[in-house]
Amino acid sequence: MKNNINWNNYALETQAVRAGQQRGFENEHSIPIFATSSYVFESAEDAYLRFTGQKDGNIYSRFTNPTVDAFQQRLALMEKGERCLAFSSGMAAIMSLGMSLLKAGDHIVSSRSVFGNTILMFENYFGKFGVSTDFVKLTDLEAWEAAIKPETQFLFVETPSNPLIEIADIKALADIAHKHNCLLVVDNVFCTPVLQTPLELGADIIVHSTTKYIDGHGRCIGGAIIASDELIEKSFYPYLRTGGATMSAFNAWVFLSGLETLAIRMKGHCENAFKLATWLEQQPHVVKVYYPGLSSHAQHKLAKEQQRDFGGVVSFEVEGAKEAAWKLIDSTELLSITANLGDVKSTIIHPATTTHGRLSPEVRAMAGIKNGLVRISVGLENIDDIKQDLLRGL
Repeated sequence: MKNNINWNNYALETQAVRAGQQRGFENEHSIPIFATSSYVFESAEDAYLRFTGQKDGNIYSRFTNPTVDAFQQRLALMEKGERCLAFSSGMAAIMSLGMSLLKAGDHIVSSRSVFGNTILMFENYFGKFGVSTDFVKLTDLEAWEAAIKPETQFLFVETPSNPLIEIADIKALADIAHKHNCLLVVDNVFCTPVLQTPLELGADIIVHSTTKYIDGHGRCIGGAIIASDELIEKSFYPYLRTGGATMSAFNAWVFLSGLETLAIRMKGHCENAFKLATWLEQQPHVVKVYYPGLSSHAQHKLAKEQQRDFGGVVSFEVEGAKEAAWKLIDSTELLSITANLGDVKSTIIHPATTTHGRLSPEVRAMAGIKNGLVRISVGLENIDDIKQDLLRGL
């Protein structure tokens, strides 16, 4: 493999396996971990030129590291973006939105149906510094437009949403945002670039928790932002260089390995999730199943148009509220009771008392998160074993 290949000429699956690598003096086949904090300069002038940006090259691993850079290049290509920056966690990536794009007096419009910590970040931390947020129903385009103010800087949406798997119309939201000179930020964690590429639909910024499907094995914490080179260079890179919310070289190396198998893993997750959702709809004590691959899902048609498949997360509501939901969860012996998702191992959780437990009951109710709701991140085990495990509590 040559170092000057134009990876835009190759398909996503090939990019995921090979892009971003620059072979060194040892002509290594696998990307190495550059476990170093600093780099040696050839001369005082060389150091000066690198620090001032007049010459390319590594400076300090808080913001330049070859392993992290390989991961950034690979993920940017897969997301059809110009540039990617990697962060220490998904929440660190979301924090960078505020630190890079906002000032006191600015405003955000966000979907109500986002991760609980994202809501707390916007309200408790961005709000502390004079940034206000209005939360709207994810599928109500009129509400999105009505909430925009002259000081609105960006719209933030998670699609599919967590935990109700609602689907936002990315093209329509992009049109609304750009009409009002705002940016559209899309959290693409549930789909990954294998299933959905929001930048091609008009979004301006993609946010990832690489902890989830990109890792795929529950090993490391990380996050990423993908955007135009201009936006990264002007806004996000200066914050990362100063603020230090940096992805470690080791974690980047793990995520590079995760990307190599992402496409084939997502296919397996989607197949199992569809089978499980279809089966759950037939169970007598299940009130409702939330999965966009089902024709009963309110945004099934939109999901078919916008996504290449329907994802690996299934949520469902059981009769008997929290007591029944907890009984079901505690009756499983195979599924892992953990809030993480995107793992090859299936996980199960009660959102109302965990991932969204710090939200007020009123906010949870507005987001549609009921006490009988259970979320499953469907793994790659045998689907019949997953069903049998759930039958213990159903």
